[in-house]
Amino acid sequence: MNDSLRGRLDARGLRIGVVRSLFNLPVTDGLLSGALEVLDEAGADDVTVMDVEGAFEIPLVARHLAYDGYDAVVTVGAVVEGETDHYEHIAREAAAGIMRIALDTGVPVSFGILTVRDAAHAFARSAPGEKNKGREAAEAAIRTADLLRSRRGSDDQARPRD
Repeated sequence: MNDSLRGRLDARGLRIGVVRSLFNLPVTDGLLSGALEVLDEAGADDVTVMDVEGAFEIPLVARHLAYDGYDAVVTVGAVVEGETDHYEHIAREAAAGIMRIALDTGVPVSFGILTVRDAAHAFARSAPGEKNKGREAAEAAIRTADLLRSRRGSDDQARPRD
């Protein structure tokens, strides 16, 4: 027999941080709106939004939130390919930084940073509706935090320590 567990879309009692990049603001505003909608629908009542200049700065602030006792962190940003290799470096390092934070702290940090080759793709993925990637990032963070909460119970041994 195979037991399969999945976190619920229940953010009640969770402290959630959201880190948004201000670069490509029309896109990241849409991603933030989608994330906040899901958080509200899931009953989140302790949400802090922090803005940073670009996607490269997201992991540092997400790390601070994870170490400050947040139960989950949602990241939203947009990196659009341009004429240089800059896009590849920023996208790769932001992704690696976010993964490292989650693994080092045990706090779910979702990857809601769009990495696209065309600005039209970014606008499509940040538009209102079910396909909004900010919504997906928030849902992933909530479900993962709930899954860990259900496995951990009242034992908080998996929390990061300074």
